Amino acid sequence: MKNVKFKALLQGAALSFGLMAGAHSALAATEMLDQVVAIVDDDVIMASELRERLAIVTEGMQARGMELPAEDQLIRDTLDRLILESIQMQMGNRVGVRIPDAQLDAAMGRIASQNRMSLDQFKVALEGEGRSYPAMREQIRRELVVQRVQQGNVNREVEISDQEIDNFMATEEGQKMIQPEYRILQALLPVSPGEDAASVAAKEAYIDKLLAEVQAGGDYEAAVSRTDPYTLGGGDLGWRKLDDLPSMFTEIAPTLERGEVGKVQSASGFHLVLMAGTRGGEQMVKQTKARHILLQTSEIQTDEQARELAVELKQRALDGEDFAELAKTYSDDIGSASEGGDLGWTNPGQMVPEFENTMDSTEIGQISDPVRSQFGWHIIEVLDRRDEDMTELSKRARIREFLHGRKYQEELDAWLRKIRAEAFVDIK
Repeated sequence: MKNVKFKALLQGAALSFGLMAGAHSALAATEMLDQVVAIVDDDVIMASELRERLAIVTEGMQARGMELPAEDQLIRDTLDRLILESIQMQMGNRVGVRIPDAQLDAAMGRIASQNRMSLDQFKVALEGEGRSYPAMREQIRRELVVQRVQQGNVNREVEISDQEIDNFMATEEGQKMIQPEYRILQALLPVSPGEDAASVAAKEAYIDKLLAEVQAGGDYEAAVSRTDPYTLGGGDLGWRKLDDLPSMFTEIAPTLERGEVGKVQSASGFHLVLMAGTRGGEQMVKQTKARHILLQTSEIQTDEQARELAVELKQRALDGEDFAELAKTYSDDIGSASEGGDLGWTNPGQMVPEFENTMDSTEIGQISDPVRSQFGWHIIEVLDRRDEDMTELSKRARIREFLHGRKYQEELDAWLRKIRAEAFVDIK
């Protein structure tokens, strides 16, 4: 990259950067001829793209209260991100990466929800700020394509061995990560230093009364919201590990199940404590062992014909034919047909809702009526059920996910440097 070229680019972009930093209206009122600022393999980056991205980056940094870097550094960084984005978009286009409208709509819906708006309200808010909803939607589409390209190229380079998990779990950081987490709601009835014994006893009796009321099925929020004869303070402590809880709650937290209440006395007064949720502790999972036959619609089999065949196959199995042999002959589930339809032990949430609901309502040794899912018509035979302790597997899964994320970022940075170095880039 020649310095003279970049100097000219900086001067041109800096002019527009200075004009846009005030407001969108100033940018919109400035008529500038568009020009190519960079050639990236088979693509080009226009000055208008650079100006628009600079505006987005600037607004984002200002909204977060971040100090803006020098103009030339900001332009350099933004252009480099555009170059990397262009390289990855071209890679995605070559392998046919497409983002379905439904997925894109869902992504926009999540962004609106994060801003505590409906999608329609979000569109109106954007327009009120002089911003384009279609332009933002297109940018999100590009980000999703880039994300998919990155995952496809980087994930295969990331492997986490069992030994790595063992080693990390033995560290202090690893031990803290696999601690259970608690979400505690607490309401405090304060006791002042030097308060007389009768007053303290009356306050404790009041907390005991609320405790008994909630334990008997009363509403916690309603109980602690009363202002007569005392007003309680406090609130939601959020999700915290045991070591991160205030010391007065570390003893009671492990003793409470979700929804249970307890009383704690501290130097500040009496606390009424509700365990709003726990996660990461002992995890007993109710598993189901089942097998199924899937019948899909096709050019030679209508949806109704698939349902009728499912009814017929259920009856044949009830009449004594071997379910496994029927599955091998008729099931369209490639993954399980050769195993006689056997799905092994399944965990809650592993199957699509229609399938899981039917499976859960079918008794052991029974075959369900045909049920339709997005994959076709199923009949399900439930073979057995058990409670399985998944605590250790869950802990290892959390560590694996953490290590994968850390290694993924390292591999991603290396991959981005590689594709940037291999690309043809000519900055005008």
